[in-house]
Amino acid sequence: MLDVIEKAKGRSVTIQSPGTVANLVCGFDILGLALNDPCDVMTVKLIDRPEVIIHNVDDYNLPTDPQKNVAGVPLLDMIERLGNQVGFDVTIEKRIKPGSGLGSSAASAAGGVVAANHLLGNIFSQNDLVQMAMLGERLASGVKHADNIAPCITGGVTLIRSILPLDITGISSPPLYVTIVHPQIEVRTEDARQILRKQILLKDAIKQWGNIAGLVAGLMKGDYELIGRSLEDVLIEPVRSILIPAFAEVKAKSLEAGALGGGISGSGPSIFMLSKDEVTALAVESAMKEVYTQTGIAYYTYVTTINKEGVKIIG
Repeated sequence: MLDVIEKAKGRSVTIQSPGTVANLVCGFDILGLALNDPCDVMTVKLIDRPEVIIHNVDDYNLPTDPQKNVAGVPLLDMIERLGNQVGFDVTIEKRIKPGSGLGSSAASAAGGVVAANHLLGNIFSQNDLVQMAMLGERLASGVKHADNIAPCITGGVTLIRSILPLDITGISSPPLYVTIVHPQIEVRTEDARQILRKQILLKDAIKQWGNIAGLVAGLMKGDYELIGRSLEDVLIEPVRSILIPAFAEVKAKSLEAGALGGGISGSGPSIFMLSKDEVTALAVESAMKEVYTQTGIAYYTYVTTINKEGVKIIG
């Protein structure tokens, strides 16, 4: 390993780290998918001092102290695993707005460790990278979770069966378009977790389990109708949706426009909808725009597809 580190010092790599949609309505903390848009851009360089130096080239004023930065904490863990023999100089261009519900913290945390691992000759496994990147999620939300991290690293749709021990599997899916509206307000993941109910009724749990199983089966079978029927959340959405202006109207109008279904992206405030084709996805976008234009709240929309690659080396 010493030889690998010595040869890699001074080298740099630029990556594109995708946004993600976590939970997929009914799969709280266990399901997620990667998006082709938006994506962060990061450049990581190996240095010979065991430290992490962070440069932000955006307007979000995020911490440059690595102990307080979601990209810095995982890289500090990697340095410790490497016996404090190397460090990283990291430049981050955030194109995924923090607090958007589109996996902004995961993109930074996952992008950093994937880039560093590439420079080191991919000496760490994907599970190692997920474990390190989850430390960034813990910093952001107070809880280690992988439903954004896993699809960000691997691409596609992922199921996190367990994080202790870590057990992640990819789920095949038919062609799907993802339409997203991001109202320009912030919902902090930590705050969105605190309002959740601590106890649930057994009948609600059974209904949720059925929806999760139905969604996974629908994705793997390419059964669009089953996917649509399963995109129902009886536990989290009824509570969190109160934090998102016009949520119910956006959802209703999107379904009228032909969406299969959808809901809150991660902890919000972004709302996502899945569609079978681009024509429908664009009609859903128009419906979302109509609703939010009437509210007077600034917003941004995306019409995109599922990213099958995850973090991508671009330079």
